[in-house]
Amino acid sequence: MNISDELTREVISGKPPTLWNVILAMFYILVFIIAVPGNALALWAFLRQKSTSPSKVFLWNLSVADISYILILPMRIVYHLSDSHWPFGHIACQMSGFLFYLNMYCSLYLMGFISLDRFLAVVLPIKSQTVRKPVFAKVAVGILWTTVIVSMSPILFSKKNMTDSHGICNKLYLSVEKASHSALVSTVVAFAVPLTTIVISYILILMKLQTIQQHEERPVKDKAIKMIILILTNFLLAFVPYHVCRVIYIQTHSDGPINTDTHAVLERANQITSALTCVSGLLDPVMYFFLNRAYRNTFLHLFCKNREFDQRASNM
Repeated sequence: MNISDELTREVISGKPPTLWNVILAMFYILVFIIAVPGNALALWAFLRQKSTSPSKVFLWNLSVADISYILILPMRIVYHLSDSHWPFGHIACQMSGFLFYLNMYCSLYLMGFISLDRFLAVVLPIKSQTVRKPVFAKVAVGILWTTVIVSMSPILFSKKNMTDSHGICNKLYLSVEKASHSALVSTVVAFAVPLTTIVISYILILMKLQTIQQHEERPVKDKAIKMIILILTNFLLAFVPYHVCRVIYIQTHSDGPINTDTHAVLERANQITSALTCVSGLLDPVMYFFLNRAYRNTFLHLFCKNREFDQRASNM
């Protein structure tokens, strides 16, 4: 038996080589250290705002979705540092998988809402005044949270195949049991709706921006362009790779038995793309900085205050 066969069996069994576990753990640690302060500051800044708007409602809920997932990253870190051993039990395993999908799909659809809101503000500023109200945004967000929670609730109540005898949590990454035609359809539909909304909104926004003269409504144009760049970057880096990998994974396993090498490659790709979804927690605070004045002012106030303090200390 050669080394490659042994490593392949380890990946298939859910126990990658130690070095790979360390790499994943270090990545999650880096995300946690950077994302927690950024999203916590955003949530604090949003809660302090007296006035509100649809975009502020969407951004506030996006920060809540990010924090709900980032705060459970320490369990993933421990899991990988323990060489793929899950010591937290069944309930924590279920909750970890539930919050992963809750964050991902709430984030996807909230980005769709933000894009749609910006489309209305740029393309239909007058006609959309009756629609672009905080109360409607709150209703839309409430429906979104309810729908996603209900859709993902089976994860919380599923009993079989949650962990195996070695303490490996099968809710953290895709497993063969999740590969079915119904899972494939639900994945495509769930991802296609926000993707279509974002693409169409941006196409129409760009068409509108072409008609705006250089000196006309420059702030609106700049803000729209920044939003397009930030959300598309976030979308392409964090969510597209995962869903492409998920579709390939499900389709490959649905077609019948596969060889061990193919399975190992799919398992590794799923771990990589699942980790990349955390990038959204890093990029969202950047989006808040450019799209929300309260967050930007709070961030600059703290940064400038600390810098001034350091300058005074160096002069003493």
